Amino acid sequence: MAAQFLSAVSHIPGNRDINPVPSSSSAFGTPVHPIRQKQTSDAAIPSILPISLPVATLRPLAFRTFTKKHNLTLTSSALQVIATFIGTHCGSGWREEGLAEKVLDDAARAWKKNGTSVIIPGEGNDLAEILQNIGRCMVGGRVVHHRAQSRHDNFVQDQGLSDGPVARPGGLSRDDSQQSVRLTSLGIKDNEEDVPSQNPRSWLRVVDAFEQPRLTYNPIQKTFEHIRTRASLLPGPSCRIALLRDRYNMVHQRLMRNEAFQTSAVAVSRSNALQRSSSETVMPQQAYKLTPIANLLGRSGSTHVLLGLLGTSATGDLILSDLTGSLALDLRHARPVPEDGAWFTPGMIVLAEGLYEEEGCIARVGLAIDGGVGGMIGGIFHVASVGGPPCERREVTLGAMDAGKGGNTIAAGGFGWTDFLGVGSERANGPMMRRLEKKVLEEHHLASRPLGRSRVIILGEVNLDNSKTLAALKQLLGVYALEEAEQTPFAFVLIGNFTRYAVLASGGSGGSIEYKEYFDSLALVLSDYPSLLGDSTFVFVPGDNDPWASAFSAGATAVLPKKGLPEIFTSRVKRAFATANAETKGSADQKLKGEAIWSTNPSRLTMFGSSHELVIFRDDLSSRLRRKGLRFQAVAEPNSPGGGSAHSTRVDPRPVETTAEEYMDVDRTIESAESVVPNARAQETTPRGVPSDLQAARKLVKTMLDQGYLSPFPLTDRPVLWDFGGSLNLYPLPSAVVLMDPEAPPFALTYEGCYAMNPGPLIAQGKRGVAQWIEYDTRTRKGKMKDVRF
Repeated sequence: MAAQFLSAVSHIPGNRDINPVPSSSSAFGTPVHPIRQKQTSDAAIPSILPISLPVATLRPLAFRTFTKKHNLTLTSSALQVIATFIGTHCGSGWREEGLAEKVLDDAARAWKKNGTSVIIPGEGNDLAEILQNIGRCMVGGRVVHHRAQSRHDNFVQDQGLSDGPVARPGGLSRDDSQQSVRLTSLGIKDNEEDVPSQNPRSWLRVVDAFEQPRLTYNPIQKTFEHIRTRASLLPGPSCRIALLRDRYNMVHQRLMRNEAFQTSAVAVSRSNALQRSSSETVMPQQAYKLTPIANLLGRSGSTHVLLGLLGTSATGDLILSDLTGSLALDLRHARPVPEDGAWFTPGMIVLAEGLYEEEGCIARVGLAIDGGVGGMIGGIFHVASVGGPPCERREVTLGAMDAGKGGNTIAAGGFGWTDFLGVGSERANGPMMRRLEKKVLEEHHLASRPLGRSRVIILGEVNLDNSKTLAALKQLLGVYALEEAEQTPFAFVLIGNFTRYAVLASGGSGGSIEYKEYFDSLALVLSDYPSLLGDSTFVFVPGDNDPWASAFSAGATAVLPKKGLPEIFTSRVKRAFATANAETKGSADQKLKGEAIWSTNPSRLTMFGSSHELVIFRDDLSSRLRRKGLRFQAVAEPNSPGGGSAHSTRVDPRPVETTAEEYMDVDRTIESAESVVPNARAQETTPRGVPSDLQAARKLVKTMLDQGYLSPFPLTDRPVLWDFGGSLNLYPLPSAVVLMDPEAPPFALTYEGCYAMNPGPLIAQGKRGVAQWIEYDTRTRKGKMKDVRF
């Protein structure tokens, strides 16, 4: 009877989910605990019959979605791949049920969030991976974003781990889903209140020059692309041409986005209507127009503006080269812009304005017979003025403009989707990382702790073979060891040369033993300050006298970028850090230990992703610029302290008489730059009343940042590894740059939003028993010179 009753109850409508009364009786066969019945959907998943979808049929819908809606361009091969995918996964209902439109829209959004080009090729794995991810989320021809998430939610509910119902039935439906993925990989959740660590050191990353993403600029698609080929130390000759071409293309596209080189349709329409007044006539401002060198043929006697690479021909003449050809220059009447405000040497990309004159007396007119297309063009270009390409601010390059509400930074235009350093792009995680940066750094900068923990200590020319250096370093570390643990600087940067001469070039095994002993003595000094070693990151950047390149260069110009110091010489220093971490194991932040990073030259420090970038570079820039710099006779001063030696360019040595009204205007940006130069001694002044040291610093900074390259010299003077030349780019402009030059005066100044610094040698020159360095604050993005007696 009981069995018949249960059978009858189970057939009653509405009682399908009724659980039997818990019992341990063997007669009923029910367990003590009820069995949770799995909820199943009554609706069956419709099956999809694949079809062969013609490309011509799908093209109108794809054009509306990709081109008109998302500003993307599909190639024929990419359209074929998408048509095959839609025909396989959507079937015959791709049009009537609107299945294909959703797939195309999701594919376009995913492509834009990956930060690739605006032209979608069918070759490669990028498009295939996007379609594969969409296929995993499709059920019955429809895209269901929460399909993969529902499996995890069901598992959590079945295990009783959920306190309530699932709160995300729709999955990641926001447009910034890529931002969530990138930030999750960095240990950050979407809720900015849940900061994983309040220690600024946890957001510091040192980017090795050989690990930096290799990018190349595509002038056709107007975007940066990843170089897929494997890098080599001995690449083919085509890589040398690609290195110079990339430099030119980046500067050219930077100029084309400058307002001075853009023509306005409104200004052209109003060009005939001049604004007249009683005393003067205001002319509309005209934009500059660049002329390719090859287009000068047949245009003798006309004035043009050229952009090209300065170089010397086989006969020693100065020439200008671009992607179309080369042309001889006449600099006898040229004037630099600004006057005495920048260096000009062969190997730099410059703007030249002047008059082109063909050689009518030479039978060979046009392109050289032995040069072909891109060879020397007959004639000469009489330069009237020459200047460097104007610099572009970092926020303009990345498309980050301070126009949001509440002080937030919004991104628009530029290369916001490009990840230049492998730490995330501006559009992906920039706004979130800036909010985290403000939250973390403000937490450590309180009224009771005015110094804060957001400081980076930068030391230059740490010669360990000098006994005074160790004494100065010990006194310097003692200053910061006396501070509270919460105010300890989170990073120390030690820049070479670590020896005054190339020790390894002496030959035999004695050189390497001697070099290791210098770092062993450094380890003894560092071991006296375990609190600093356990709570800070020490970054070591080598110079030309450091191994291994100095073993065969003997301290002369070595190839860039330069690898870090070998581990064989730094074992004792690493042991000192391990001992310090063991002694400070009881600190508040046990997971984050002090470390020593042996980085490359140049090296980059990123803080909070792409929000803050610090470039560190060691080179004798001033001496090389003075040796190779051009001297313009039109503005040369007889007793100019900053004038460089003349290069063999056949410049007329006779001075040209000029008046004050004929001088070109000085660059007001660099003239009004904020600067901090030590005033320990009476400094000489230039004819304009500017201290000579400050003028030399401004001249160096403007030259390097306008070029956007750390080594704007011929490859014969400063060799560069062709496949790793991209690590020398200063584009986009970093937040701060350290140009460690022992022969240049120490300085700290701002140019176009970039804070440039030179700490100078650790042992101050001309001062007895004084150590100097720069203390850079990442919160205010300013630095100041510090010194101490030892």
